[in-house]
Amino acid sequence: MTIAGLAVTPPLALAPLAGITDSPMRRVCRRLGASLVWTEMVSAEGLVRGGAKTLRLLAFHPDERPIVFQLFGARPEAMGAAAAAACRLKPDLLDINVGCPARKVVRSGAGSALMRDLGRLAEVARAVVEASDRPVVAKIRSGWDEGHVNAPEAAAALVEAGVAALVVHPRTGRQGFTGSADWRVIRAVRAAVPVPVIGNGDVRTPDDAARMRDETGCDGVMIGRAAVGNPWVFAGAAARWSGLPAPEPPTLTDRIRLAAEHLDLMVAAKGERTGVLEMRKHITAYLRGFPGASGLRAELVRIDGSDAVRARLLRAASELGDGKPA
Repeated sequence: MTIAGLAVTPPLALAPLAGITDSPMRRVCRRLGASLVWTEMVSAEGLVRGGAKTLRLLAFHPDERPIVFQLFGARPEAMGAAAAAACRLKPDLLDINVGCPARKVVRSGAGSALMRDLGRLAEVARAVVEASDRPVVAKIRSGWDEGHVNAPEAAAALVEAGVAALVVHPRTGRQGFTGSADWRVIRAVRAAVPVPVIGNGDVRTPDDAARMRDETGCDGVMIGRAAVGNPWVFAGAAARWSGLPAPEPPTLTDRIRLAAEHLDLMVAAKGERTGVLEMRKHITAYLRGFPGASGLRAELVRIDGSDAVRARLLRAASELGDGKPA
């Protein structure tokens, strides 16, 4: 897959997940097969104001390239100004969030609310494209609700405004993350526009990634929650994309060692206290599914200090064995 001259091989992307896809997570996923990574979404209004928290969300390591900054907002002027500010930080691509269903975002007219007003969506897209010296992509939903599934029309409007690629999450804004993703919408968007289309939604295994490509004709696949605690899903998806069998799933030792490395990245990026606290959700995910792991998870989330957490992790494989998830 090539987006405005940027080769993405294999065409596998890490989805933007608020509170999850920070710099350490992105580095881990890049190492294990994600070819394109997204930041957590950032507010255009916050970026224009130069908010410290917003700028921290856009901090990245060179190992993460190619990287996409995702912006959300409803005012074309603010989105254009935010795009110009974001470009000064030298991402590889900018992304317009047209998919977030969070109440706070939707109330402001941003995120999936833009699927209700394609005229406003086109204005936002033009403002971002005109202000940006980087290619612009957009991540959209099926529509606002089941009665208004308009993803192909939204995609066409975005491409006319200059957007170079699309990500399609085929749930409506009203659905949020409930129910099932309707992959037929991805196929409809793929047929409607000449630019690359990345499918997203209900890709939980490497086989799902290959099946999405076969059923929809999408040019690439985006994986989100399935990568939390299991970034090896990208290596498996890369193999299946090439027609090869997926590699054996990681053992408990594999997971524990990567969790320890991930912890080190978190502490280096965020400091001792914050790094340890924010790593707890990842440790829980790395250990999910192993017999006997629940007691270890409960113990680890009570330990303070990265050295103590790391030492306890590295002792765990010999205590729990070296099996595969149940």
